[in-house]
This record gives sequence, structure tokens and C-alpha cells, in this order.
Amino acid sequence: MRDDQPDKTSLRTIARQRRRNFVATLDPLAHRLAFKAVPSPLARRIADANIVALYMGMDDEAPAQRMAAQLQTMGKIVALPRVLDRLGSMDFLTWQPEDQLFPGLFGTSHPEPGNGPVAPDVIIAPLVGFDRAMNRLGQGGGYYDRAFARFPDALRVGLAWSAQEIDALPADPWDLPLDIIMTEVELIEGEGEDGTV
Repeated sequence: MRDDQPDKTSLRTIARQRRRNFVATLDPLAHRLAFKAVPSPLARRIADANIVALYMGMDDEAPAQRMAAQLQTMGKIVALPRVLDRLGSMDFLTWQPEDQLFPGLFGTSHPEPGNGPVAPDVIIAPLVGFDRAMNRLGQGGGYYDRAFARFPDALRVGLAWSAQEIDALPADPWDLPLDIIMTEVELIEGEGEDGTV
């Protein structure tokens, strides 16, 4: 990284402010409708998936939980993350939108453990920032980086408001690129294994 490039901490501050400003000025109806539908290209990519991990959007994060109803209609099992410790560990528990959620670490909430953790086929992750090279800027705790590493075959989907896009993010060796980024206005797909987009 060049000396004149901002570091991840500075970029998080910039991206959070952009996100806050964008959500504050967003039309209320547009906000309510955002992320309720699974776009057709994403639906095709997850056609064979069984378990899709969402998250409960906090503050002004893109609200992934809004996709739960359509995913269930598509026959998917929906899961939510459960933060296990302050060291970056989390697992995923099945969830129905009517289920009660229980408080977790860092202001998170999670479902009842029920039958225990599940292995997601798709992980939909919150973003602080993203770039067109499919790099993800997260909160900085490494929770999703570890989850992506634990479930290497899971499709990695980032969810964000369009205002969170950054020209170029620094990527560490352990950062796994996203396969898809979904905003309220577009679906950005990374290159497939065969080089297609």
C-alpha cells in the first residue's frame, strides 16, 4: 500500500459517514422497498443452495433480513449468525422471521440454538465498504473473514447501499473477495471460475 492511500480504519470512517448520510436522505418508501426482492441473477446463482445465511441489519446497514420471506418461498432454509466470542468466532443458526431473537455480543441478536449450528451454502454479509474488484471492507473484527474461510464453498454475497462504494480498497492476504455485491440499485458479479462474469 502506498503511503498516500488511506488505511482500512480511515476508509471505515469515510464509508460509515457516507452510509449514514445516504440513508438519512433516502426516500422512506425507497428505504422500505430496498432489499426485499432477490434479483433474478442472484436467484439463479443460489438455485441449488439449501441454506442461506442472512444477518439482521443494525443501524443504517443494508437490511438483509428483508429477503427472508422470498428465500423461504424459494424453498431455502434461512440462518442468522451468532457471535460466539470477542475473538472473531461466529456460527449460523436456522431462523424463521417469526422466531424470537436473543441478545448477543456487540448489540447483535440471534435465534435460539435449536438443533445447533448449520453450514450455509450462501453467506450474505454486511459491508462497511466495497470496490469493483469485489473487495469487502467489514467492521474490522474478522468475523466474516473467518466464516468465509470456514465455509470455502459457500457463495460470498455482500450487501450494501450504493453510497458505500470506494474506488479501491486495500486487501490483506487473508481477505477473500466476494462473489457478488448487491446494492439497492445493482447486482455486481465477480468473475466466475471459468473467467465469465
